[in-house]
Amino acid sequence: MIPDLDSQIGITVYSTNFDGIGGKIRVEPEDFQVNELISKKAIKSLNDENGYAVYKLKKKKIDTNHALSGIFRKKGIRLKSLGLKDASAVTEQFVCAGNKGKAIENFSSDKYSLEHIGFVKKPLSKKDMIGNHFKLKISDCQNNLNSFTDFDKVLNFYGYQRFGSKRPVTHLIGKAILHRDFDKAVDLILSFTSAYDSEENNEIREKLSDKANYRQYFDKVPSQMDIEKIVLKEMIDHDESIRAIRAIPVSLRRFYVQAYQSYIFNQSLSFAFLDGENLFEAESGDVCFDGNGIIGKYVKGMDQNLALPFVGYSYYKKTRFDFQISKVLDQEEISPKDFFIKEMQEVSSEGGFRQAAIHCSDYSTHDNAVEFSLSRGSFATVLLREIMKPQDPMAAGF
Repeated sequence: MIPDLDSQIGITVYSTNFDGIGGKIRVEPEDFQVNELISKKAIKSLNDENGYAVYKLKKKKIDTNHALSGIFRKKGIRLKSLGLKDASAVTEQFVCAGNKGKAIENFSSDKYSLEHIGFVKKPLSKKDMIGNHFKLKISDCQNNLNSFTDFDKVLNFYGYQRFGSKRPVTHLIGKAILHRDFDKAVDLILSFTSAYDSEENNEIREKLSDKANYRQYFDKVPSQMDIEKIVLKEMIDHDESIRAIRAIPVSLRRFYVQAYQSYIFNQSLSFAFLDGENLFEAESGDVCFDGNGIIGKYVKGMDQNLALPFVGYSYYKKTRFDFQISKVLDQEEISPKDFFIKEMQEVSSEGGFRQAAIHCSDYSTHDNAVEFSLSRGSFATVLLREIMKPQDPMAAGF
């Protein structure tokens, strides 16, 4: 049976027939280890002389953004990451200085450490990151982990964290923005409650469902609700919803729209699977990624991975998946042209393509531990979902 949370984020199928071993992940931070992988070209570009300093950031119990903010406060250096790693894990990733100059000395705190590993002639970018290697422990599970062999037959869904995990609301905010319903977007940010969120948070949000309470409860909003405070202040000062949404950092506003695109992708992928489409092998006429991540049409004999459209204002209709995608768009009362937002052009999205199936390599198991590598943009939790088949993903540590 598909958990309700999965359905809320557009995942309505399992890719495999494996019964699942149950259990929990992230009981301890060390149970979820992530090492970022960069291309051979990027590794070869490292030198010992000068340029843009490159570091390895190792951390636990803190997310990437907060770790980089802490480094800036302590050392006065702004570093850029290639990818984001969450707090509930022990992670190792590459970060790069935005300006040329001397490297800072290695240092560590209780939650992170920074190690200088060299210089590059031009800053590393997200394109240099090719994937992540995972070492994961599953606690309190059945002892048949080694029976799971379908790691190459898992659909490339967007995972729970894309939608807010315990508070799956990011895609709903994105949909409201696309509908130009900025009042609804504000209401969702402030007052959307979830059974997975804390009782204290839900109580505050219930109060904020009434605009008359905004001023009274502003000081009672906890510090971790920093976005909510930004929106609340604008609403108290100006009572203009589009202005309140614009006060949110542009990267997060874009993320809301991308989360909704991710929901459409998950739904479309689910429908295509249910309709019996072959999602693990490309066919004539398909759009594919080659081994270097370059998009193009299917060529027989080439090593290519099938791609599905990621809907935006430049949506490409000429694929065998237009039937399923159009069905989702009709249900959602959204059209591709809606992704160009005249009122907020900076968050408009032209769309693109995404790999249909997870590309998993170096897969191995030992007792209740599993190890594997995934290409950039794929979620370890989506593979774990197939292995564990959790009845309650949040209770299982997802």
